[in-house]
Amino acid sequence: MCSRAQPGEQMLLAIDIGNTNVVMGLFQDQEITATWRIGTDIHRTADEIVALMLTLLQHRDLDPSAVHAAILSSVVPPLTGPVQEACKRCFGIEPLSVEHTTKTGVEVRIENPREAGADRIVNSAAAHAMHGTDGSPLIVIDFGTATTFDAVSGDGAYLGGAIAPGIGLASEALFQRAAMLPRIELQFPETIVGKNTAHAMQAGIMFGYLSLVEGIVSRMKGELGGHARVVATGGLADVVGRRTGLVDVIEPDLTLQGLQLIHEMNLA
Repeated sequence: MCSRAQPGEQMLLAIDIGNTNVVMGLFQDQEITATWRIGTDIHRTADEIVALMLTLLQHRDLDPSAVHAAILSSVVPPLTGPVQEACKRCFGIEPLSVEHTTKTGVEVRIENPREAGADRIVNSAAAHAMHGTDGSPLIVIDFGTATTFDAVSGDGAYLGGAIAPGIGLASEALFQRAAMLPRIELQFPETIVGKNTAHAMQAGIMFGYLSLVEGIVSRMKGELGGHARVVATGGLADVVGRRTGLVDVIEPDLTLQGLQLIHEMNLA
């Protein structure tokens, strides 16, 4: 998805540095015009990131001079500095890095706000702005390296949540620690009763995670009053979310949307 920037147009680069992938998106007039997903590598230098950014923009026929601002969230500290430096070299700008002290529109109501991951706060801000303006509490599920469940109050406060190993992480651990078990494709089998080893692993992992999701969501709904709206994002949100009636909406670009909203809040 992309459109060529016209001369004089200004664009925002949003960057989400996750444990498995770095996701980048370009915004023009508050709309996403291009996205990229690259593997996270903590050994990448600022020089390498500069070359990568310029190559990605060139491949989409986009002019780096059109990027007038950048914002990032990161859960990988070794990459935060190199990405910030790369933005300075590529675009001549200092990116806003989302921290617990950043103006996000989200009050963090946990024991130690410093412990709240930047991506979780960004997701909460986006989910509330997009789906919680009627005062409904929210549960935000992010299917990443970890599967996170975040509770957002009706007034937009981050209340905390739950963290479970991600589906891919669990599957890879099973492959590595069990000598007779193969790597499998993460997809739902037709039946829960496996007819071969790969089928049995898919049944256990995929239906097991479906039950995990449904169990945690049901319990969170109980604590939040039972009427919370559920928003899902992340790599396997579509695969898992469409197998349960508990997910109300799937937002593939939720984190990028949240970064764009937070950038707008911090313009003044």
